Amino acid sequence: MYAAAPSAFRRRRRRLAALGALLVVLLAAGCADDAGDPPVWQQGAGGGSTGSPVPPDPAGSADPGPAEAAGSAISLAATGDVIMGNAPSRLPANGGKGFFDQVKAALKADLVMGNLEEPLTEDTGAGKCGPNPQNCYQFRAPPEYAAHLRDAGFELLNQANNHGYDYGPKGYQNTQRTLEEHGLEHTGAPDQITVVEVQDVKVAVAGFSSYVWSNSLVDIESAKRVVAKAATMADLVVVQVHMGAEGADRSHVKPGTEMFFGENRGDPVRFSHAVVDAGADLVVGHGPHVLRGMEFYRGRLIAYSLGNFAGGGKSLNSSGRLGWGGVLKVSLKPDGSFAGGTFTSTAMNGVGRPAIDPGHQGLGLVRAMSRADFPKTGARLDTAGRITAP
Repeated sequence: MYAAAPSAFRRRRRRLAALGALLVVLLAAGCADDAGDPPVWQQGAGGGSTGSPVPPDPAGSADPGPAEAAGSAISLAATGDVIMGNAPSRLPANGGKGFFDQVKAALKADLVMGNLEEPLTEDTGAGKCGPNPQNCYQFRAPPEYAAHLRDAGFELLNQANNHGYDYGPKGYQNTQRTLEEHGLEHTGAPDQITVVEVQDVKVAVAGFSSYVWSNSLVDIESAKRVVAKAATMADLVVVQVHMGAEGADRSHVKPGTEMFFGENRGDPVRFSHAVVDAGADLVVGHGPHVLRGMEFYRGRLIAYSLGNFAGGGKSLNSSGRLGWGGVLKVSLKPDGSFAGGTFTSTAMNGVGRPAIDPGHQGLGLVRAMSRADFPKTGARLDTAGRITAP
């Protein structure tokens, strides 16, 4: 965790927020040329009260590129669920070497994040399923598998998910320790805000789920306080969130709370909008095991689910759309404004390794869901995967 005074970029965002609020007041008073139109941020046109207008992709390329390609922007890459195998008997061949080789190029960015859906630990004797694991799923990979994450390019892993505590508090702590030993950052514990510096830009990342070992997805007021605090510590704030019910039929995002086997899996839209209001610049969702749509809210991108990225040892069902995932890459300026983005489709093979999907099935699903679920605010994705605001 890292504490620092608000930067000049963050102060600039606050001034922009104040100007945005004034604009809304003036529009409400009928001082605009067309008082019948809603404020720009309500139309989903970018900018809004927390940043500057969204420019087109400056390079016209499927890759936002390094910071230099977008002025002062930095690129952030993210994936959905990552499971490399399930010890002791369902592990990839060759000790997992080269597990991510087929997607390594797609992951390149200034900061690469993933949702680590398993502890990296030896058996602690505290597996949640006990001796009768029917209809119960627990995962773990050997601690040395952290090296595969590092070699793939991952730099920060989220532990706020339903499998983070599969081997109890010791397994959770062992995971943190082995990530640190391999030079990897982690986030997701209660009140944990992880700050990394990327090309002189401070990025704060906080993880949320509906479980007690993480920041709360369900307690939205608490979540807003965590994000507001993060906004005082860094230039950019990224929210990683494990939310939504699971299943092949769960690609749609609907208003309201989602339940799964009696568990409250949060209200994805309400939560995401609330954390953006509190200062988040990017929301990265995962949890349903399927891809979901994306939308822009107040100029900030929300990816409601990035699906399954890796399920080594056949740990995850890879049939149909359950096997589709992707790499989301977003360029953000230090004031939080969107400077371009892409989505690259991936698919798990028969043993759960991720690979680039030449059929772009995931991209097709994200495009369709974004249009269907967010007709006015949905992200626009072209056939090359380039993302623009509506």
